[in-house]
Amino acid sequence: MLILLAAVNVMNFYDRALPAILIEPLKTDFHLSDSQIGVISAAFIVVYALAGIWIGRLADRFSRRAVMGCGLIVWSVFTALSAGAWSFTSLLLVRFGVGIGEASFGPAANSLVADMFPPARRSRAVAVLQFGVPIGTILAFFTTGFIMEAFGTWRAPFIVAALPGLLLAFLIFRLDEPERGAADAHVRNDSLTVAPASILETVRTVMAVPTMRWLTISGIGVQIAAYGLVTFIVPLFQRYFELTLTQAALNAGITVGIAALLGLTISGLVSDRASRRSPSARILVGAAALLAAAPLAYLAFQFKPDQLLIFVGVLSVVSFLQYFFHTSALPAVADVNPPHLRASATAIFFGCFYLLGGAFGPVLLGFLSDLLAASGHGIDATAYGLTRSLAIVMPLALLLAAAGLFGAARTVNRDQRTINCGPLG
Repeated sequence: MLILLAAVNVMNFYDRALPAILIEPLKTDFHLSDSQIGVISAAFIVVYALAGIWIGRLADRFSRRAVMGCGLIVWSVFTALSAGAWSFTSLLLVRFGVGIGEASFGPAANSLVADMFPPARRSRAVAVLQFGVPIGTILAFFTTGFIMEAFGTWRAPFIVAALPGLLLAFLIFRLDEPERGAADAHVRNDSLTVAPASILETVRTVMAVPTMRWLTISGIGVQIAAYGLVTFIVPLFQRYFELTLTQAALNAGITVGIAALLGLTISGLVSDRASRRSPSARILVGAAALLAAAPLAYLAFQFKPDQLLIFVGVLSVVSFLQYFFHTSALPAVADVNPPHLRASATAIFFGCFYLLGGAFGPVLLGFLSDLLAASGHGIDATAYGLTRSLAIVMPLALLLAAAGLFGAARTVNRDQRTINCGPLG
């Protein structure tokens, strides 16, 4: 079941990555600015985040299998429809549909994982589920350029990406769901109750937990850095290092894909080992990793265009360290929320950090890139604007993320005791 969920997550992030990889041909065909590119990414995230809160409540009340299966069909169909876009506005609208479909996955899948694995093994289970993020990103970066060249159009990758999702939807509908709370030996009986009556009441209940507020602050910082980088990493390689689209995508796959895969593998093991001491120890692992990533992010964007290899190496270390967030923060959401609220809590968590981080990051970077492009200093103006904006935004965002996790580490032990889920391990 976990491997199937990870496979669905692969397609989740494969489909999500396509517009970022195809920025330069889209920019040429539709005459887009970097600000408009940021808006496309942000609009997807806004719809994803808002739809996710509502869909998370559905996953707490009804079959999580059905929620994920229907969502997978929706986002696969709209991914195929992206190939028919004829303007900035039409592309924006079809990406709305992809966002609504993809919003079904995270809350339902993380709720299932929490019911399949006890607290002491959740970081590793979350790591396997989150393998879909770098694997999907790697596959998108490594294959999109070749598919576009083979078919002679940027539209072909969207059609190709839609097909596996429909097959996976059939398999999702055949899953057997675990009982809610099955992996939590110490959950109080009175915590297995119905969810709050309204979305607003659910949000208030979840965000009343101090750890959730700190985790959300951290998530905002991580997503500003992550979505800003993923949105603009391919055009950065094309503009600043003068690579072709295929070469740029391959280098981006190494930088934000393979490095992230290694980060998840190692962080899952380290975080579960730390959890044997306490929930706060697991969160501190992620906090320390993000704190180390911030100065390295600044350093990466100081290299010259002829220093491609060292740039890829340093930025890969940043990506590696960023993924310690996932194996620290996502298990903590399950630690401090009872089983009947976990899908909703995950959706609210995702919604907050995607709205304020994932959506804001690309827009902020696009705006700063256009603003700074006027002072090119001997290199291509758009390349200069993009590197300078990344050098400003990424380190500050990672420092914010580290601060949020340090705050969560101070409150998580008390909040876990409050819902009486028992000690980790």
